[in-house]
Amino acid sequence: MNQRLKSSIWVEAQIRQCNRLALPFYVLACGDGDAGMILIKLIRAADEVTILSPTRDEEGRPAWSRPLGEELVAEETADSWLSRQQGYDPDLWIIEIDDPAGLWDPDLPIV
Repeated sequence: MNQRLKSSIWVEAQIRQCNRLALPFYVLACGDGDAGMILIKLIRAADEVTILSPTRDEEGRPAWSRPLGEELVAEETADSWLSRQQGYDPDLWIIEIDDPAGLWDPDLPIV
């Protein structure tokens, strides 16, 4: 995620990208519009999900990480983790992208 963009603007851009790709996109939690952290719930198949969370790479550049590991997890596991994160940070954004074909491309590398 570009750290110079407001969170709400970044989410709006992702909505447009998903609309162009005909991918279902949902805002599950609407956080702080200026600087709320954004978590992505990426659905790859029925009950197979990965979560993307903002981080930094080894050189300090913005990137995405997979906080639940590289393997896909059950949707229930992902939802439970996301719920806990909301408890820690009420300004959190959670977006869901249903992308079984792998069409959506994150704007930053996944480390």
